[in-house]
Amino acid sequence: MKNVVVIGAGKIGRMAAHFLARSGDYAVHVVDSHEGSWRDAIAGLPNATGATADFQNAAHLDAALKGKWALISCAPFFCNPQIAERAKAHGVHYLDLTEDVAVTKKVMALAEGASTAFIPQCGLAPGYITIAANHLAKPMSAIHELRCRVGALPRNPTNQLKYNMTWSTNGLVNEYCNPCEALVDGKMTLLSPLENLEEFTLDGIQYEAFNTSGGLGSLGESLAGRARNVNYKTIRYPGHCKLIKFLLHDLGFIDHREQLCEVFDRSIPTTQDDVIVILCVAIGIENGKLVEKIDARRVPAKLIDGKHWTGIQITTAAGVCAVLDMLKDGQVPQKGFVRMEDVRYEDFIKNRFGREYAVGS
Repeated sequence: MKNVVVIGAGKIGRMAAHFLARSGDYAVHVVDSHEGSWRDAIAGLPNATGATADFQNAAHLDAALKGKWALISCAPFFCNPQIAERAKAHGVHYLDLTEDVAVTKKVMALAEGASTAFIPQCGLAPGYITIAANHLAKPMSAIHELRCRVGALPRNPTNQLKYNMTWSTNGLVNEYCNPCEALVDGKMTLLSPLENLEEFTLDGIQYEAFNTSGGLGSLGESLAGRARNVNYKTIRYPGHCKLIKFLLHDLGFIDHREQLCEVFDRSIPTTQDDVIVILCVAIGIENGKLVEKIDARRVPAKLIDGKHWTGIQITTAAGVCAVLDMLKDGQVPQKGFVRMEDVRYEDFIKNRFGREYAVGS
């Protein structure tokens, strides 16, 4: 049985702890800054323990990591450099869910010379979306377009934004405000967030999508030289982007992100009835012909082991738990920096946790 630490007992951490502890192959230790959170996370789980810890306190992290095989960081993205640093010091495999580009570059630097694997960005986006997109494009001799689109949406929106909070408020504001990496005409570039608005219909429902930061992961860099255009956009219901632009630019919240987080937390309700919408489109040359290949799926909230879990909990935790499982089974590199492009789609979708995506197709 492998000893794993889950850092952060929020929505995703609780789901990850549930998946791993119930599998029978992992002893799970959950740490959080609030005792009530980790106690709730481990309640009723076999092979699960918990403790209170400050994610930015090296001594607390050292105590949590001592003697462990791997950690999954579900902490706020800005805590991850310190967590990755302590993971390297203890020889512990490191996995996280971050979409933040700067944090990922710091993790990449720490991975140099490490005796264990450092695998950031292995949740939903980046994460599954990267694995799926790479799978579609892999057989192509030339990739003209690779479009990655993901949205965590309420199934029944009722407000003007047509949105409910489903995950980290800090992470949401971060991706709306930061520059967006993309491969454009064969060159890596930075695009403005909330731009390049498009509309599409999937299963009879109309959506919009626009540039946001972090979802592409390292895919654009990996495909440079093979692909012409590779980009990532967030999916929302029509009208959302216009209102976010009003908040950020007309009202000036782009320069007051903490205040915007406070507004969102105060004014936008959370929902337990969400759906994850995923769309990958690859256009290129395969076997001498121009082809278009699509991976489109919707993963809704559902009951697992008699308990209700949201779509964002299921997909994000399933992504990182599947990669951890594959690490245990030797299906991904065992040391150094590991990209999502190193994860085989066929292995991922057959994995006991990765199958959560298969049932949503």
